[in-house]
Amino acid sequence: MPITYTSQEQVEVYRVSAPAAVLMPLTALFLQAFLPLRLHFFSIFDLPLLVVIFFAVARRSQVSGLLTGAAIGLLQDSLTHHPIGVYGIAKTVVGFGASSLGVKLDVENLGARVLVTLFFYVVHEFVYFLVARGLVGLTLEWSWSHELGSAFANAILAAIVFTLLDRFKLRA
Repeated sequence: MPITYTSQEQVEVYRVSAPAAVLMPLTALFLQAFLPLRLHFFSIFDLPLLVVIFFAVARRSQVSGLLTGAAIGLLQDSLTHHPIGVYGIAKTVVGFGASSLGVKLDVENLGARVLVTLFFYVVHEFVYFLVARGLVGLTLEWSWSHELGSAFANAILAAIVFTLLDRFKLRA
């Protein structure tokens, strides 16, 4: 499955209905907040991040990706015991980057989606680590093996989740 460069005329821009645009992130945030309490292995997944990536590459608008990432990140921050803004900053960077990449590449095929998710998961964790440790002063440890394992797990989950979320896409 090759990743191909697309011209601006070939890029399809999608949108989702207003109820779906609200319910998808809220469902992801709810599941992210409560599933790891019962299923401890689920803590390696970041469903809100997958929703940010999905919306960013579907809409292909940097402003929309940036705002979506910021809103979902701040909502996720409000559900944690960490300072407000750490997830917000990390997901804002990912939303902007994923939407910028979505304009340049065909990210509709499965291989591209897995690679994009893999890359942006690592970017997200790196930005989160830098902000949390450098700006906020939290004591965090970085483990490449854990982060790469989580990145691959999220990329595989993204292939499944993106296929399910594709049903809600509408041509803009």
